[in-house]
Amino acid sequence: MGNNKPLQAHLSLLSAEIFWGLLAPIGKDAMLHGIDNITLVSFRVTGAALLFWIASLFVKERMPWRHVLFMAGAALLGVVFNQCLYTFGLSYTSPVNASIVTTSMPIFAMVLSFFILREPLTWMKVGGVLIGCIGAISLILSSAHSGGKTGNIWGDLMCMGAQLSFALYLTIFNPLIRKYNVVTVNKWMFTWSCIFLLPFTGSHVAQLPVAVIASKTWVEVFYVVVFGTFLSYLLAVVGQRVLRPTVVSVYNYVQPVVSVIVSVLTGLSIFTVPQGIAVIFIFSGVWLVIKSKSKRDIEKEK
Repeated sequence: MGNNKPLQAHLSLLSAEIFWGLLAPIGKDAMLHGIDNITLVSFRVTGAALLFWIASLFVKERMPWRHVLFMAGAALLGVVFNQCLYTFGLSYTSPVNASIVTTSMPIFAMVLSFFILREPLTWMKVGGVLIGCIGAISLILSSAHSGGKTGNIWGDLMCMGAQLSFALYLTIFNPLIRKYNVVTVNKWMFTWSCIFLLPFTGSHVAQLPVAVIASKTWVEVFYVVVFGTFLSYLLAVVGQRVLRPTVVSVYNYVQPVVSVIVSVLTGLSIFTVPQGIAVIFIFSGVWLVIKSKSKRDIEKEK
């Protein structure tokens, strides 16, 4: 069984990234057919919370109340701001742009690590951040002069804000989330998220015209909750605990590839030359940041 751990980690991470890659076109289609952005976020948070509580029945672990309270902050950055900004952004921009922007997260993580964790800056990091920023700005500017199928500047900015929020969550709360089982962490994160969101969204969701929404749309909502949130969060951590961070980061490229193929084939988006150039810049920037040395690597060389 031990010999299969790397293979299981690779397959788990690949599955998670495919689920996330399909989340953009499937979630976008649901929002085009009766489920608005507020309702989709509410379903996603509430559904995932219920599933993680059920899963926690099989995990014998207790979190001290002091840490449970800390998880409120993690919930705001890792779920509430992240999922609200991404889902709202996706409702305005194209699935292709939304998935391309997700590749900027490692860049945000490196910049935040410098300011918060005092990770050293290298020329590769600085160069990677600059190249990635050029790609992101190019993507946003091309969206500002395009139709709905290629993107929307405000949608792109919101999706980018979602990546910044999640990178901040990983940087600040990394020691706490590594201390406990992934089910325990997510159980409390999504519970706090329900507490924060439902008082504001509950009345809106209650007015949803359930009878007029097609079965296909409900299947898409089911996918977003179960595969795009619950299972993908679990599978991602299985891979992250076995594979090196550089390997994990490379798998981030699977999302836009899956999303672009599905979105273009289903007619939800079109892929343009400016988008292709922006992709090259963003991927190159992320690759340079990933390849740069961390504080731990530099200390080992001394």
